Amino acid sequence: MANDVKSADITNVLAPTNLLHDEISQINKLYEIIIEFFANYSFQLIGAIIIFFIGYALSNKVGRFVLALCLRQKLDVTLSHFLSNTAKMVLVGLVIVISLGKLGISITPIIAAIGAVSLGAGLALQGLLANYAAGFNIILIRPFVVGDTITVQGVTGVVKEVLLAYTILQDEDNVDITIPNKHIVGEVLHNSKNDSLLELSVGIAYRHNPLDVVKLIEKSINDLGIASEKRTPQIGIGEFADSSINIEIRLWTPTENLFASKYQAYEAIYLTLKEANISIPFPQREVHLIKQ
Repeated sequence: MANDVKSADITNVLAPTNLLHDEISQINKLYEIIIEFFANYSFQLIGAIIIFFIGYALSNKVGRFVLALCLRQKLDVTLSHFLSNTAKMVLVGLVIVISLGKLGISITPIIAAIGAVSLGAGLALQGLLANYAAGFNIILIRPFVVGDTITVQGVTGVVKEVLLAYTILQDEDNVDITIPNKHIVGEVLHNSKNDSLLELSVGIAYRHNPLDVVKLIEKSINDLGIASEKRTPQIGIGEFADSSINIEIRLWTPTENLFASKYQAYEAIYLTLKEANISIPFPQREVHLIKQ
């Protein structure tokens, strides 16, 4: 019985020693594996790191060069940044492929995995990708640029910024209007450049000479200085209505002052007609009673 107790005590004393020995053996094996790896692949690893950092620095320089070249050629700012970032990303991708090849890693399975993930992401993000595709189309074709006045989807504003996913317009009240690009491409788009069309109308009594009134209104509009210098205002007889001769005015004015110009124009027209004693008739109808 005493011998059994002594044996158990010896086993309990030796157990921690055996565990420690096993851990030391595992650490030695891991150390040997690391040493063997660096002994066999140290030059490849160093070469891959050097290639990556040199290639990354080169891609940054190429990106800046492409951006400077595009700006020198007076290309659109958004298009210039897009081309610059694309050139940089392509070069970084090539550098990564070369670095992995230097380590002896086959990139074929990685490319296959990326393709599968891209397919799943494309199906899940169809709407977002459609916006990006439309934005790419806008940047390349350039149906409008920053500063143009466009009307699309019933919304009018000055183009503030064109991004890949959406376009930002700004109206006269400085309200930013964000339109997804997929709602722009393929739709009817009105681009009036920097100006917007302002259409006005005023009626005069039949007893007045409409041609003289046209000249008076034309002079008052020109004196305001609200019309665009690129386009001459169009003023003429628009309609012989029931109670009046309607004079119509069409003028192009900067979009940011559209409503202010409208109010100024109507005020000038009213004062001009009042000064010249030109009456603005109200609708009236004559009724004749016939007695049997």
